[in-house]
Amino acid sequence: MLNQAIKDRVTRYVLPKVRTPGQYVGGEPNSVRKNHAEVAGKLCMAFPDAYTIGMSHHGLQVLYSLMNSREDWACERAFTPWPDAEELMRQHNIPLYGLETFTPLCEFDVLGFSLQYEISSPNVLTMIDLGGIPLHTTDRTLAHTLVIAGGPCCQNPEPMADFIDLFITGDGEPALPEVCDLWLKARKEIQERDGQYFEGEAGQRQREEALATMAKQLPYAYVPRFYIPEYHNGRLIALNRSRPDIPETVEPSVIRDLDSIPLPVKPVVPLVECVHDRIAIEIMRGCPWQCRFCQSTVIKRPLRIREVDTIINAALESYRNTGFNEISILSLSSSDYPHFQELVTRLKAEFKPLGVGVSVPSLRVNEQLRTLAELVGNDRRSGLTLAPEVARDDMREQIRKKIKNEDLYEGCRTAFRNNYESVKLYFLCGLPGERPVDLDGIVEMAETIAKIGKEVRGRYAKVTASVSNFVPKAHTPYQWNGMQRREYFQWAHKYLYSKKTIRSVTIKCHNIETSLLEGVLSRGDRRTGSAIELAWRRGARMDGWTENLVPERWWTALNDAGIDIEKQMHEPYQLTDKLPWDHVNVKYGRLYLEKEQNRAVIALNAMADAQ
Repeated sequence: MLNQAIKDRVTRYVLPKVRTPGQYVGGEPNSVRKNHAEVAGKLCMAFPDAYTIGMSHHGLQVLYSLMNSREDWACERAFTPWPDAEELMRQHNIPLYGLETFTPLCEFDVLGFSLQYEISSPNVLTMIDLGGIPLHTTDRTLAHTLVIAGGPCCQNPEPMADFIDLFITGDGEPALPEVCDLWLKARKEIQERDGQYFEGEAGQRQREEALATMAKQLPYAYVPRFYIPEYHNGRLIALNRSRPDIPETVEPSVIRDLDSIPLPVKPVVPLVECVHDRIAIEIMRGCPWQCRFCQSTVIKRPLRIREVDTIINAALESYRNTGFNEISILSLSSSDYPHFQELVTRLKAEFKPLGVGVSVPSLRVNEQLRTLAELVGNDRRSGLTLAPEVARDDMREQIRKKIKNEDLYEGCRTAFRNNYESVKLYFLCGLPGERPVDLDGIVEMAETIAKIGKEVRGRYAKVTASVSNFVPKAHTPYQWNGMQRREYFQWAHKYLYSKKTIRSVTIKCHNIETSLLEGVLSRGDRRTGSAIELAWRRGARMDGWTENLVPERWWTALNDAGIDIEKQMHEPYQLTDKLPWDHVNVKYGRLYLEKEQNRAVIALNAMADAQ
């Protein structure tokens, strides 16, 4: 069921005048087009970033495949148009549409966002508004599309609470079908009882009734309208329920048996070059380690694995259905997969004769790294990517990342012997208790690896130290800590650059304004939504791309919205304080995080005493 009229307008007015028009036309290999008249429900998966980013996201492919495997649902895709396309679409009255059938977003039953990055928040508003859906949840009636969201940013849903009807916390595979089915059921029952969808306030009350049904029946569903924030001295002190039949907190959706969840073996193949043009296979969900800075390890618990046969069979079928020449195995810490050696050996045996490479990102620095490069092999000129995070043992104790430098160096030595030419290292800057000697360690580690390359290959290896500015995230033991200030990061970056002595070593520090903005948005309460809307109305578009970010627009919007930036981003919380995200539960819960915060403080004091 193709909406030919909209497609014709896109073809005539948009495609000839925009960059990379292929991202707006759909029709890719393995995309699924269904007749909307023959299904019970219509879902559009919305990724609030460019096509090239969204089509590289494994989770989108998983949920797209899952929902389209059902005969009673049609699932399509939408991405944020670049400003050149958005301007033309508004100029010619073209609504944002699903790529499969050019159906406007407002004609879908459910619009599902994947919230991966706080700075992409204005893109959500662009897509809702351009899709013809009322921007604010309270302005929507039962006839309007249900707007839901999942992903890591939903661990603190409050900044987007004015725009999202329902947040899903935890694993999406079991939750998304339940949400979609229950929405159709609740809406149908109200329509049959009342005889119609009402407009205005009556229609808004109908919608609220349907959402209450969902909030009561789905423990992982958070519906913000039923929770009223209360503030004192500039901070949240309570989140009061407006209805007694709504749960006080929400529990994450959890897959118990990951191996039983089908992998997408016919992923959509993009028409344009994307960030990742390869087959992605998730081998494990969760992480066996408990690093204190890492949000992912907390929110993806418990640890669950797929069997080797499941992975191999899915990889082979995906290759036959796509023709990609690279397979990437995905997890938070791939080398901790319990059958790692068997898996990599079998993947190489199956795919090397086909000319297909196997990449293993997310490697942990451990004893296994010493032999990993030899195991994986490298017939192509490529590099090794590792995330030591910090370079000194006492700081590692503080952040609870227990790795050894000798394992890292020996792993790099083995990699250079096996045709690897470069190493990329990920570090954090601005952690609690950070000292100049910790910054010295970053440069020393990078230069030591470059020297090992010279010992093995006769010339200094190319080493890149990518340094991120630390943001204390929700549901980590550091959630009570404040974030370092702009002036500190400016000094630290300059200090790092000054210490480098080897030309083949590159220090890349992340943009400070971007990190600060991520901090203030990720740590905000519901009032932050007003600042997001102000920034969007003043032109914030695709700000996750540094070339588009105008920091002053954001800082002005935050000030104009009455946000106390100092209190929200830099001022630490006490352990007894109410946090804006406390109503979103995680496995082990807040008591565990409090214990870990106390242990971190003890480690910090030990570091200080040792100086």
